[in-house]
Amino acid sequence: MQDILSQYETVTKDEVKTWFKVGDVTDFPENSGACIKYKTKQIAVYNFARTGKWYACQNLCPHKMEMVLSLGMIGDKEGIPKVACPMHKKNFSLEDGTNLGGDDLKIATYPIKIENRNVYIGFSD
Repeated sequence: MQDILSQYETVTKDEVKTWFKVGDVTDFPENSGACIKYKTKQIAVYNFARTGKWYACQNLCPHKMEMVLSLGMIGDKEGIPKVACPMHKKNFSLEDGTNLGGDDLKIATYPIKIENRNVYIGFSD
């Protein structure tokens, strides 16, 4: 299981080598998540329509190693955009992947850009 988790690593905008087109803005539900695949990675994409922001993170919940984060509830905790795992209720920051409950568990996050209504996720590989 650790091999699956090790393929996910946070990418900053400065580290992006590839902007991967994942679809049109209308392909993603507002104020909810969807899952895309990039190589062997499952990535959760969130359209925070109420704030006008987009986020991407690994779809794998590190708590029980389930591919479910794209189905999680999104919202905020003290102003920090977050996703709650639908199975285990662990809350992760969509900005930096930290566990907002204080546990050591963390998720990888990825930059998103919108150009001409197309959604792109940045990867370092």
